[in-house]
Amino acid sequence: MSIQKEFVVRYRSEGHVRFQIPSRATQADIAQRITDNVQAIRGVYDVRLFRNAKKLVIRYHEPDCAFIELAKQLSASLAELEQQGWFNHQALVSASVKSRLGLKERFKASRINRWFGSKITAAKETAQAAKVLGKLSSKGPKALFRDPEKAVTDFLTDILVMYLIKIHWTRITQQWLVKPIVHRYEWMATFYMFYLLVRSRRPK
Repeated sequence: MSIQKEFVVRYRSEGHVRFQIPSRATQADIAQRITDNVQAIRGVYDVRLFRNAKKLVIRYHEPDCAFIELAKQLSASLAELEQQGWFNHQALVSASVKSRLGLKERFKASRINRWFGSKITAAKETAQAAKVLGKLSSKGPKALFRDPEKAVTDFLTDILVMYLIKIHWTRITQQWLVKPIVHRYEWMATFYMFYLLVRSRRPK
């Protein structure tokens, strides 16, 4: 059965008509398209589609649009939508899925998502650095009891070194390594920092 025959007139008066519509015309996307198309008909000034009640209510000016003309244009609009596959269940599901996927992709590309992503990455890097520091600087509770000051100083020094590497990592990989001569002073400072770090670990 064509979709036009499933639109049944339940009430009609001057400038007012109410249709009973099928369930497949109450999906959100198709309901909006029907409403927009009917609203564009000359003489129509109010269109309401009640999805739960399955009703389409149209109010129009009789002098500008007779009921027969309104019915013809509504029928042509529904036929066009049916040819495009809008009343096919699979097409509706596909359109809905595409809409959700599009929203998901827009969210992935949004500034908020990028901000959250950077914070999550930073948190993971911090956790990994903490594990590394735990392996490098802590020699167990005995080191802390033997020389608390040195144990705390070594731990804080490791944190500082890891932090400096982290905040300069992009420059190190994209600038310093590419042009080592230009950034020779930065490399000298880096080597000297590691020299002090290694020297502090040497036994007295």
